[in-house]
Amino acid sequence: QPSARERQVLYAVYALGEATATDVLAAMPDPPSRNAVRTFLRILEEKGKLRHRTRGREYVYRPTRSRKRAGQAAVRQVLQTFCEGSLEKAVALYLQDPTAQIPPEELERLENLIRDARKQGR
Repeated sequence: QPSARERQVLYAVYALGEATATDVLAAMPDPPSRNAVRTFLRILEEKGKLRHRTRGREYVYRPTRSRKRAGQAAVRQVLQTFCEGSLEKAVALYLQDPTAQIPPEELERLENLIRDARKQGR
């Protein structure tokens, strides 16, 4: 399991699709040193979360898992950590957040997703 700082680096690479250490530094709100970013990238590669290719003198890193699969795993982790594994509790938390701005068309799409899930017997 990646540390908190490793997750920040990993999320930056996911957000960019692929990234060099310089790209990761620019994408992080409170980045550590360049050497620390390089170390985190290497550790994440050793853990099987990233792979790299060489472009000139730089390493360009890419995630080893699709964004969708990684997102599903992250949502499961959030549900377990903050919502006792309950999707209902997670959605309720978000819908009850007074700062959340949910457009009507998004609520309609959520209704359709729930309807489709019921049809599939979930």
